[in-house]
Amino acid sequence: MKKIFLLVVLLVVTLSQAQTYIKFNAPTTLLGAPQIGVETKLGKKITFEGDVLGTYWESFNGAPLKVLMVFAEGRYHFKEAYNGPYVGGHIGGGLFQFQKWNYINSDKYQTGESLFFGVSVGYEIKINEKWMIDMFIGGGNQQGHYVGRHLNTGERYEHSGYNKSGEWLPYRGGIMFCYKL
Repeated sequence: MKKIFLLVVLLVVTLSQAQTYIKFNAPTTLLGAPQIGVETKLGKKITFEGDVLGTYWESFNGAPLKVLMVFAEGRYHFKEAYNGPYVGGHIGGGLFQFQKWNYINSDKYQTGESLFFGVSVGYEIKINEKWMIDMFIGGGNQQGHYVGRHLNTGERYEHSGYNKSGEWLPYRGGIMFCYKL
C-alpha cells in the first residue's frame, strides 16, 4: 500500500508541473494521514482539483490502519477562481485495511475498497501571490466492498463472499496550504 501511495504522489507531482497550485492538508498530516493535491484553473470561475490521502500504519490500537483515498473534483467559485466560496462535485476511490467502529477492541478487522460520490463546500483565501489557504468539508455516498479477517491469523472470519455497505457520510475536510507553481 505504501508503494501505491508513493506512486500516486509521484504522479500528482509530475502532473502538477502544468498545474497552478500544489496543496497539502495540515490537520490530516498532523494526525498521521498526509493529504496532497493539485488544483488548476479551467475557466474564470471553474477549477479542477485532484488529491490523495493515505495512512500506512501497521498497528493502531492493535489493528492495521491503512487507507488510500484518491479524489477528482470539479469546483465552481462564486466570485472567481481561488478567491472566496466554492462548491464542488467529486468522485473518488479508496483501498483500506482497518477496524470498523463496531469491531474496535475485537480480534477482527476489514479489508476492501470503496467508491465515493459527493459534494464539497469550501472557502479559499489568498495570502499573497504564491500562497493560499483552502478550507473545505465534503461528503456524500460511500459504497464499500470488503471482507473480514482475524488479526492474529489473517484468516477470514466469515465465508459469505464479500460484504457490502453503503452510507451517506462526511469523509473529506481540512485546511489546505496551497503554493502557486
